[in-house]
Amino acid sequence: MKLLSDLFSTDSGRASIAGIAFMLGMGVFFIRFFLRKMEEETRAEEQKNKK
Repeated sequence: MKLLSDLFSTDSGRASIAGIAFMLGMGVFFIRFFLRKMEEETRAEEQKNKK
């Protein structure tokens, strides 16, 4: 329990939480970004092949 209280009450604990949250958010952003770009590339290639 001391570990959790230190995590949320100290400056270094809060910085750790912020860093972890940032990295998780960045991971979600990049996964969505790359999947969207792959889908756009597939659609563009299909359009090119239809012509």
